Amino acid sequence: MQGLDAVQRAHLRELTTWFLHTKAINGVHGLDVTLAMRVTVAAQACLLILNLDTGYFDNWVEVILYPGAFRVRHEQTDAIGLVHDETRVLSGESWIRGPVVLSWDDVEQDSFQQTGGNVVLHEFAHKLDGLNGATNGMPPLRRGMSRQRWADALSAAYDGLCLQVATGEVPGIDPYAATNPAEFFAVVTEYFFAAPEILKNCYPDVYQQLALFYR
Repeated sequence: MQGLDAVQRAHLRELTTWFLHTKAINGVHGLDVTLAMRVTVAAQACLLILNLDTGYFDNWVEVILYPGAFRVRHEQTDAIGLVHDETRVLSGESWIRGPVVLSWDDVEQDSFQQTGGNVVLHEFAHKLDGLNGATNGMPPLRRGMSRQRWADALSAAYDGLCLQVATGEVPGIDPYAATNPAEFFAVVTEYFFAAPEILKNCYPDVYQQLALFYR
């Protein structure tokens, strides 16, 4: 929560209290979720809406905490229509109208490092992104913001990152951001809050758009 003034800290406490009263945070696989753990998740999540409003966290009610990374199984359809089972190990997952699922080990680790990675910020960024009905890197923008400027800034940065990854160049941010535009938005949101100087140096136009959005 570095960089917040006294008024912002007080507002973050209010939002955190609101979150704890309106969202359930439940442990699975034997994880005993303490109040301190709930506050950690809630406070980091509420950073995203510190200057927005609580409506950005509508339409879902639960956070699920696993002790560590967890396996998920999804069906994937290939180009010729065949369906394949895919199993992945994740540190977080977010459903548009369902829960946010997090690995507590990763939440705890991210809380003490300043390298840009933060699974709470990442998964809750997907929640903002999905408010329009799809996760595509275009959350509902603030009044007065230009959709075209947003799209131009993020698309140019995303395309440049994909080219870097494709040619084997080491990018300035987590290459996972090149997965798709939704993951790009979630990753740059992580950097905006957790390592803003890195984002500002790599993608100043993206940083400017996120500053307008998150204020």
